[in-house]
Amino acid sequence: MRVAMLSVHSSPLAKLGGKEAGGMNVYVRELARELGTRGVPVDIFTRSQERGAATIERLAYGVRVVNLHTGPAAPYDKNWVLTYLPEFVSRVRCFADGEDLAYDVIHSHYWLSGEAALHLRQSWGVPVVHMFHTLGAMKNRVARSNDETESGRRIALERRLLHEVDAVVAATPLDRAQMVWHYGADAERIRVVPCGVDLRRFQPQLQTTARTRLGLAADECLLICVGRMEPLKGMDALVRALALLRQRERSWAQRLRVLLVGGEDEGHPQHWNAEQRRLDALRHSLGVADRVSFLGAQPQALLPAYFAAADVVAVPSHYESFGMVALEALATGAAVVAGNAGGLALTIEDGRSGLLFPPDDHVALAAQIERLLEHPNEMTALRAAAHRRAAEYGWPRIARRIAALYEGLVADRHAARVARRPVAQVS
Repeated sequence: MRVAMLSVHSSPLAKLGGKEAGGMNVYVRELARELGTRGVPVDIFTRSQERGAATIERLAYGVRVVNLHTGPAAPYDKNWVLTYLPEFVSRVRCFADGEDLAYDVIHSHYWLSGEAALHLRQSWGVPVVHMFHTLGAMKNRVARSNDETESGRRIALERRLLHEVDAVVAATPLDRAQMVWHYGADAERIRVVPCGVDLRRFQPQLQTTARTRLGLAADECLLICVGRMEPLKGMDALVRALALLRQRERSWAQRLRVLLVGGEDEGHPQHWNAEQRRLDALRHSLGVADRVSFLGAQPQALLPAYFAAADVVAVPSHYESFGMVALEALATGAAVVAGNAGGLALTIEDGRSGLLFPPDDHVALAAQIERLLEHPNEMTALRAAAHRRAAEYGWPRIARRIAALYEGLVADRHAARVARRPVAQVS
C-alpha cells in the first residue's frame, strides 16, 4: 500500500508557532513517520514556499515530503491557495506519472487539501480519507470580529467534503458531533481516531534541568503558553490572569512570569502580526509588560523542556478540535490548565489529569492557576496523572488504527470493482 498525503497550505517541515504551522503539521509528520516504520510508504505533497527548496525531502524511512512549486514561492494568505489549486493538482499528477507511481489511498488534511483530493480521486480512482483539524463553522461560533470569521466558501467546501469523501477522521466524538450538527454529515462515515503524541520525545524531566537548558531563572514562577499568535488561542486571557494574580498577597505573586512561545520574539517587533501587537498593547496597559515575554516560535525539540520548566502550562484556546499542545504537555507531566473548549474537554480529565476553565474567562483561569500554586500536593498528583493519561495516545497505537482504516477502504473499493465486472455468459 502506498499513501498520497496532502497538506497543501503548510509543510510538515515548517517551523512551528508561525502563522500557519501548528498541531496539524505535527500530526501529518508524525503519522507519516509512524506509517513508514510499519512499511507503508507515504509521499506528503505540499506547496513550496521557498524558491530554492528541493522537490523531494526525505522525512523518515519510506516517507518523503514533495515540495511543489505552485503560485508565488512565498508565504501568502491560505485563502489564496484555492486560486493555485488546479496547478497544484496538475503537478501532483505529473510527479506520480514521472516516477511511475500508483497510490492506493489519498489522505488529505484541512479543507484546502480536501478539494485537491477530490480532483485527484477522479484521476486515480482511489479512496479519499480526510481530516479537517479545525472546522470553519466552529471557528465562526467563537469569532469576535470579522477578521476572525471564516469564509462562506470554506463552509460550503467543508460541507461538500463531508458528503463526498470516502471517510472522515474526527479527533474526538465531539468533533464528529459538530460535523453532524453543523453540516448534516452522516455519522456512520466519520471514524473517531484521536491525535497522537511522541512519547519518546515528550517525557518528564526535572524542572531545574529544563530551566538550565533553556537559560530560564530558577526562582521565577513560570506560566507558559505555546501556540500560534492568533485570537483563537486566547493568550490575552493569560495576560489578564497574570495581572490579577500579581495583586495577590502570596509569596509566589511577584515571582510570576508569563512566557508566550510562538509568533516572533521580542527582538523583531517589525514582524509581529496584529494579534501579537494587540497582546503587546495589553501587557503594557495592564502594567505587566516586564512580566510577559514573547519567546518566538521554538523548535519542537525544545518544547518538552519548556513544558517541564513551567510551573503551569496554560492552553486558553477558545476552540481546539483536539489540542495537541495540551497532550504534549501532559506527556511531559506538566500541570495543565486549559479552556473547556472542543477536544480539550475530552483530552483532559478535569481535576484528575489537568484543570479546565470556561474559555475567555480570565478570572476563572487565574483561580485555577492560584489553586495549583496554593496546593502543591494537588499539583504533584495532577502531574503524575497527566503523564499516565498521555500514555494512551502513543503514535504506534494511533497509526495502527489509521492503517486499518486505509486497508478497509482499499478492500471495499476492490470488492466494488469486482462486483461491477460483467459475468461471462456460458453458451
